[in-house]
Amino acid sequence: MDAVVASLDATGVDYELVPCDPELADTAAFCEAYGYSPHDSANAILVLGKSAERPMACCLVLASTRLDVNGVVRKRLGTRKASFADADETIARSGGMQIGGVTPFGLPSDLPVWIDHRVMARSRVIVGGGSRDRKVLCPPAAVAALPTAEVVDDLAKAPAD
Repeated sequence: MDAVVASLDATGVDYELVPCDPELADTAAFCEAYGYSPHDSANAILVLGKSAERPMACCLVLASTRLDVNGVVRKRLGTRKASFADADETIARSGGMQIGGVTPFGLPSDLPVWIDHRVMARSRVIVGGGSRDRKVLCPPAAVAALPTAEVVDDLAKAPAD
């Protein structure tokens, strides 16, 4: 059993693994091809603080919002600047996940998972599945059940903000 499935099973919350074409793993393409709404699609984004310690967090936000990297995230990381992790750093620090397949499930145990409060208002969300060939469909409670998860008010901004 892989780390993502083990992590999902440990939450005790029902979930479904949804296969997808790796070429359609990026959010907009996936939602269009498979009929999911961006309001029910949650992006798991690894963000790094730009300091000697290079603190990192996994931020989970709805695809219909924008992560507040230089506001809330930067402050929570305790750094003057923050940015999205690049492809190489994402693979190295997530345990091998590629951009387009990053999930909060199965991440290293020292990586905090910050969930925008809007995610919790959905009845279910579709998130990355740990690889570009699958997604996880689950209630937000599955993510919130992770040991390092924390719901954060205004982690993301609505497009009109």
